[in-house]
Amino acid sequence: MRTITHWINGETVTGSDTIEVFNPATDTAVASVPMADPATVERALQTAADAAPGWAATSLSRRVQPLYKFRDLLLEHRSELAKMISEEHGKTIDDAAGEVGRGIEAVELACGGPALSHGMTSLQTGPGINTKSVQHPLGVVVGITPFNFPIMIGLMQASVAIAAGNCFIWKPSEQAPGVSVRVAELFAEAGLPAGVLTVLHGRQEVSEALIDSPISQAVAFVGSTPVAHSVYKRAAEAGIRAQALGGAKNHMIVMPDADPEVVADQLTSSSFGAAGQRCMAISVAVVVGPDANPLLEKLKPRAEAVVLGAGHVDGTEVGPVVTRAAQQRIRKAVADSIAGGATAVVDRSAEDPEGFENGYFVGPTILTDVTVDSPAYTEELFGPVLVVLRVDTLDEALDLVENHHYGNGASIFTRSGAAADEFERRISAGMVGVNVAIPVPVAAYAVQGWKQSAFGSTGLNNSGWAFYTKPKFVTSRWDSIAGQDFGFRPN
Repeated sequence: MRTITHWINGETVTGSDTIEVFNPATDTAVASVPMADPATVERALQTAADAAPGWAATSLSRRVQPLYKFRDLLLEHRSELAKMISEEHGKTIDDAAGEVGRGIEAVELACGGPALSHGMTSLQTGPGINTKSVQHPLGVVVGITPFNFPIMIGLMQASVAIAAGNCFIWKPSEQAPGVSVRVAELFAEAGLPAGVLTVLHGRQEVSEALIDSPISQAVAFVGSTPVAHSVYKRAAEAGIRAQALGGAKNHMIVMPDADPEVVADQLTSSSFGAAGQRCMAISVAVVVGPDANPLLEKLKPRAEAVVLGAGHVDGTEVGPVVTRAAQQRIRKAVADSIAGGATAVVDRSAEDPEGFENGYFVGPTILTDVTVDSPAYTEELFGPVLVVLRVDTLDEALDLVENHHYGNGASIFTRSGAAADEFERRISAGMVGVNVAIPVPVAAYAVQGWKQSAFGSTGLNNSGWAFYTKPKFVTSRWDSIAGQDFGFRPN
């Protein structure tokens, strides 16, 4: 069994209070990880604080040199990292490798720091007066990342934060923590100075201590909405910046002119891939028109054919969910929905693949006749469960999304430019797809939802430059004009 450690001041640090990390496909412990005590938390914070002035004073071009080397190391170790993620999270190795790839995109964005992190200058804002803005690093910033993307979210946060001149403390999920330390090791190999990146493991009280510390200047979080709101509130009380991204209930609107074969393929992949444990997974399909059955007839055999199994086994398409508790919660939600009147077009929720009966599996499930006040519709199940609704018009479909409390992502499948334009204009979600099921923007844009899916400032990736820096505005004048003026006038 592997031993996972903290990473503080460029070194591995152990601890006596440890918990086990389980492979969700087998229910076997694969690693132990220490939970930081108050002294370790303070050590991590102080180490980052000590490193912060020197890193902030380092030129932009020199800051990104380790990022270039780090990017190459990620490519070199991509397979190793993917296997580590799969073992602790349960997703397929191919899916995990894709996650590493999206993380590499974030690093490549951060390599452009010298061109992207800058202010501006305006000449002659008044007679002989110039005005400029400059961007300053915040200092020590904290990232709290979820189990479902153990490397991607951390790299989206840390890469820009570090390139912008901050020291970054990473608190990963206890359920899939191993890859974060491997990332720190690769960063060190790439030449990142000690103290610039810290990895600290722990329970809720560790996150709270990091937010409450006067050393911390910002916190970025990705996870469930209740915890995101709690982080946002706590950060406000501590007087620091917060970027807290929460849950989702992503809708796909299917117009009558959409290709049913394409839609069925896209729904199968986006709803059931990664066992539905993606922030941008489609969990509701809204069929516009008189009859949803033609689409259901194409979805049903696809859902029934999805190969359920361990992530490391060749041919597996969908792995387990992350914990036994998650498995039981999702299975109960499906059973309660059916008992409450929902129809199961496909119900594989209680299925255990042969040879992995002890794993935390939930098979692809499709529900219809679900009411909009049912927990299956209102709540984020975070499993491979697709709710299919039918409405008569695009207006009704847009109203469904508008009235839902989540607004992370949404998509439409149509051949009509007019319908697509109206959807783009009116949809109440932060990440929007037209004939794209999972519209996560490339790194040059931002990752951020609306409504109860996001609290606080900006989003991940390119918008992070604004989050991880503070602007200073300088107004200067160099000519000599004598005389007093007690007015407050335009320049």
